[in-house]
Amino acid sequence: MVEKKSGAEEKREKLRKDAVSYHKYPKPGKLAIAASKPLANQYDLSLAYSPGVAFACEEIVSDPLKAAELTSRGNLVAVVTNGTAVLGMGNIGPLASKPVMEGKAVLFKKFGGLDCFDIEVNERDREKFCDIVAALEPTFGGINLEDIKAPECFYIEKTLKSRMKIPVFHDDQHGTAIIVAAGARNAFYLVGKKIEEAKIVCSGAGAAGLSCLDMLVAIGARKENILLFDRSGLVRKGEAVESEPRFSYARDLGPMELGEACEGADMFLGCSARGVLKPEMVKGMAKDPIIFALANPDPEILPEEAKGVREDVIIATGRSDYANQVNNVLCFPFVFRGALDVGATEINEEMKKACAESLASLARKGGGDGVDESREEGEVFGREHLIPKPFDRRLIFEVAPAVARAAMESGVATRKIEDMESYKESLKSFVYRSGSVMKPLFEKGSSNPCDFVYAEGEHVTVLRSLSAVLDQGLVRPVLVGRPDVVKVRMERLGLEDLWSKIQICDPEDDPRYREYYQLYYELMKRKGVSLELAKMYVRTKDRLIAMLMLKRGEVGGGICGVQGEMGETLQMVEDILGKKPGVKSLACMVMLLLPSGTYFIADTHAVENPDEDQMFETVKLACKSVECFGIEPVVGMMSHSNFGSRRDASALKVSRVTERLHRECPELLVEGELNPDFALFPGLREKVFPDMSITGRGVNVMMMPTIEAANISYNALKSLGSGTPVGPMLLGSSLPIAVVTTSTSVRNLVNMTAVVVNEAYELKRERG
Repeated sequence: MVEKKSGAEEKREKLRKDAVSYHKYPKPGKLAIAASKPLANQYDLSLAYSPGVAFACEEIVSDPLKAAELTSRGNLVAVVTNGTAVLGMGNIGPLASKPVMEGKAVLFKKFGGLDCFDIEVNERDREKFCDIVAALEPTFGGINLEDIKAPECFYIEKTLKSRMKIPVFHDDQHGTAIIVAAGARNAFYLVGKKIEEAKIVCSGAGAAGLSCLDMLVAIGARKENILLFDRSGLVRKGEAVESEPRFSYARDLGPMELGEACEGADMFLGCSARGVLKPEMVKGMAKDPIIFALANPDPEILPEEAKGVREDVIIATGRSDYANQVNNVLCFPFVFRGALDVGATEINEEMKKACAESLASLARKGGGDGVDESREEGEVFGREHLIPKPFDRRLIFEVAPAVARAAMESGVATRKIEDMESYKESLKSFVYRSGSVMKPLFEKGSSNPCDFVYAEGEHVTVLRSLSAVLDQGLVRPVLVGRPDVVKVRMERLGLEDLWSKIQICDPEDDPRYREYYQLYYELMKRKGVSLELAKMYVRTKDRLIAMLMLKRGEVGGGICGVQGEMGETLQMVEDILGKKPGVKSLACMVMLLLPSGTYFIADTHAVENPDEDQMFETVKLACKSVECFGIEPVVGMMSHSNFGSRRDASALKVSRVTERLHRECPELLVEGELNPDFALFPGLREKVFPDMSITGRGVNVMMMPTIEAANISYNALKSLGSGTPVGPMLLGSSLPIAVVTTSTSVRNLVNMTAVVVNEAYELKRERG
């Protein structure tokens, strides 16, 4: 009889299968090398290699610091291990540790934008290991030591730091310590205790435990209040050797059990083994006990066990399935980012402390600029949320500048960042790929803010976007929604400080209700809407209220569509706001930011099969909109045909619109009909058709023949090219409004607010 597997066993088996497949397919491993410069012809080759490369070499000979400008060294980190202490697996050796090191390299790239090589060294002798790593200094801007067992790790880091003039950082020690310090800072803040007066008990005198204690001391804890335990019990004077790192925490006390030490303790720090901290020990701790149980994968005590005996406990672990995960990825990408950006010669205590304080401060900001899409409703700073989440996208532009500033102020930087705000903006552009393209609109919009309505004012995506639009000074937000619902949700999202900065239009109780439904009735009475229906619609359709506010001039612009069907919303826009003079139909355009460039695609959402007049006017409207971004539009009239190679109805339609645009709008750069490859790659196009009107230029505006072609192309490019979308942008409306999709992100709402605010400004300027 086959024994049935438990749920946990089945889950683990599935995880194993998926993980092995993840590492194996579609090609082995998690890393690859990509060239950052073109190598398309003989001249490129002469620049990249002989003879041009010699000039770059000569520059570095004359000034070694220029290596950071002329090579990848200034953005390159090595993750180095000998595999003697791999997390959760122990001494598995360098070869078996390679998947872990590749994973670390991927995290450096994903979160910090840093290139990284994993280097697994088959050497256990600490002196030889140091010789090998030190010899790599010309290649790398920084060294991240990983999974090296104690006590060798202490000696190796200390030796390499003394021998190398680049940052050397043992993440198992300092990464964990920095996160613990940040979490402890906030935990003591929440319970109203001073860390300087706290009694701290630590189980584990290895690399992580000692470094955590050092960081706690750096932020105020006192050594005389710390009791350190290792496998032998309390670390005591007379037993600890002075040369050992643990010696500085040795106490002049008699033998003591861990449970005895925990009596009246304010904090327990565990970097040892599962089950070390018993529930009865937690019972004896002081009021509001703070527990950091960091043994992995099984902590010193499980959160449910601790909370089972103490309701007032605050607990953090290293596990992702519990609150307050102490995860080193919150630290190392941003410490190295800041260090390398100023050419730091080391990562010192000031930089580590700056990182910890920045993380603590970021967590206390709660929703911050509202761009942490992973944040659930109710996740605000508190006992269950002491530290930021790894995917909080503010980390890089909050933490890295703090580290860089500390490096400069402590004298270990070889380069200075003169304009810290510009540096932060460059880091934001790494996180938000729309940053550089959107910057002109944000700058213009912030100097021309207006009252701005968000139709779905109760929606959490809208609420999350408020901090960013207010911080940018783009608008004075008006939310359509029930005040009590909006207020409760803002509090749950940690946005209660913004309450005084917004206006609310309550659809159930607004003094303008009569004026709104009468206006709607006048607009729609010849379209089948009675007075009673007008009253009902205005009371129940928030999108309708938002558009009536815009129609009456109470706001300068607005956004709707976070809820509701797009076709219905577009019809509301047409019925209430109307179209610009001469415009036959509304259209939609999406901007897509890809690694290869910025592209605009129309019409993605409005007209199923546009006729020639509709395509003609959409191109003109699209070009005007693209110019607002400071981008010169180059239009490709897209088709399955190339310049008459097909003669079916669709190809002929596109061809005739292209001819009309050439004839009536000669100032526009337009060509068609074009296949995507001919449109996007001018070299390919010009081999076959060398005398086209957009010679030497790739298309950046793609006008599609049908909504089907546009939508499929947009979604395929977005998915395959890891694209960042901005839009849809509504073309042809008489008043500034955006109709987004129900899947819109917080960042897209912020971007679209800037787009519409600029449209409002241009309309106001046109009208004088």
